[in-house]
Amino acid sequence: MKIFNTLTRYKEELIPIEPGRIKMYACGPTVYNYFHIGNARPFITFDTMRRYLEYRGYQVEFCQNFTDIDDKMISRANEEGITVRELADRYIAEYYVDADRLRILRPTYQPRATETMDAIIDMIAVLVDKGYAYELSDGVYYDVAKFAEYGKLSHFNLDELVEGASDRVTQSEEKRSPADFALWKKQKPGEPAWPSPWGEGRPGWHIECSAMIKKYLGETIDIHGGGQDLIFPHHENEIAQSEAANGVPFVRNWMHNGFINVDNEKMSKSAGNFFTVRDIVQKYDYDVIRFFILTGHYRMPINFSADLLDAAKSGLERIANAVSSLRFFASAGTIGETDPAAEEVLSSAIELARSQFIQAMDDDLNTADAITAIFELVRAANSAVAAGKVSKELLLRSADRIVELSHVLGIAADSLSESSSGIPKEVLDLVERRSEAKKAKNFALADEIRARIQELGYQIKDTAQGPQVTRI
Repeated sequence: MKIFNTLTRYKEELIPIEPGRIKMYACGPTVYNYFHIGNARPFITFDTMRRYLEYRGYQVEFCQNFTDIDDKMISRANEEGITVRELADRYIAEYYVDADRLRILRPTYQPRATETMDAIIDMIAVLVDKGYAYELSDGVYYDVAKFAEYGKLSHFNLDELVEGASDRVTQSEEKRSPADFALWKKQKPGEPAWPSPWGEGRPGWHIECSAMIKKYLGETIDIHGGGQDLIFPHHENEIAQSEAANGVPFVRNWMHNGFINVDNEKMSKSAGNFFTVRDIVQKYDYDVIRFFILTGHYRMPINFSADLLDAAKSGLERIANAVSSLRFFASAGTIGETDPAAEEVLSSAIELARSQFIQAMDDDLNTADAITAIFELVRAANSAVAAGKVSKELLLRSADRIVELSHVLGIAADSLSESSSGIPKEVLDLVERRSEAKKAKNFALADEIRARIQELGYQIKDTAQGPQVTRI
C-alpha cells in the first residue's frame, strides 16, 4: 500500500515498523459540543484506514483521543454553570451516539487528556531538563529555536513564522520568541488545575497528543492522521515536542484529509453554513453521511450540498437493493437453465471487483475508486439477475462479495438491504390483495393497488419467482 506522506510530499510504500502490525493515531474531538461534518471527515477517513489495514491482515493498534480541557471547554462550562468534567462527560456520551451510528469502530485506546496528566507532566519535565523548554510567570513554553528541524512538516521557514507570530497577540510578552508555544499554563482564577513542578495549572493542547501517543503507542508510530488544518501548528509542534523529548523519529507517515466546503463556500459559523452531524441526520441517515464522505478522495476538498447527499443516498440504495435482489432470486423458487458463458462473466466480475477494490485502496486509500469497483459488480450482478441465466450459488457469491467490500468501507450493505426489504405489513397486505386480484383477472383493481403501493414509497416487480417489493 502507498500513502501520501505529508512530511515528504510523496506517495510512499507503507512499511510497518514491526511486520504485520500498525500503530496509528488520529486527533479526536474537543468535547464541548456535538461534532460537525468537518470533524466527521477525519473520524470516518481514519476509521476506514484502520478497517482496510485489518482487512489486509494487519494487527492495528489505533488511538484517538478526547481533548477534554482547553479554553473552549472552560468557556462553555462557565457559560452553562457546570464543571469542565460534567461538560466533557455529556459530549463524550453524545460523540459515541453519532460515532456508533456512523459505524465508526471504537479505537483500541481512546484516552482523555485529563486522565493522562502524569504522562503530560513527565514529558514537559524532560523537555525542561533537556533545555527545550523554559518557565515564565504564566507557564512553561517550548523554545522552537532549539529544535533545528522545526517546520519540516509544514515546510514553513522559522524566520517567517516568527515574523508572522509577531503580528499576532501572544500569550506572554516574556517569551523568547513569538513562535514559542505553551506546554503548561499556570492557573487563572476560575479555571480547573492540576499540581505540577511549575505550580497549579493545565497543559497546552499540543503536548496532550504527544504524551498520549507515547503512553499508548510508543515513541515512534507508523501513521498519524488528522485534518489538513492541523498540519500547523498542532502537528508541527507535536513533532518538535516528541522528537526532542524522546530522541527518536516520531511518525513515519503523516496523513491529512482535505477540507469540506458547504455549497462551494468554506464552512464557518459566521457564514451560517455550519452543520453538526446531529443537524444533518434530521433529514439523512448516518449511513448516507458516511457514504458521502467516502465518495471523494480523502486528500481532496469535498463539497457538501443537498444534491450530493441525495446522490449518495441513491448510490447507497442501489447497493442495498442489489444485495436484496440477489438474495431474493437466490432463495425464491427455481431458476431456469443456466448459461456457462453468463456464469463465467459474473464469476469474473466477482473476482475483478475485489482486485480493483484492493488496487484502489492500496493507492493512497482511494475510496472513490473503491466504490466504483463495488458499483461495477452491482451492475454485472443486476444484469445477471435480469437475464436469469446464472445459478443461485453465483448470485449469493455476488451478494456476499458486495457485502464484503462494503464492510471494509464501514457500509453495512447486508443490514441496509435487510432494512430495505423489511416491508411494512400494510404494504405486504396490499401485495397479497394485488396477487388475488390478478388471479381473478381483475386487472383494474390490481393496477389501483400497485398505485397505492407506490404512494407508500414501494415498487413491485412481477418475476417468475413471485412479486418482488423494494423501496422506491
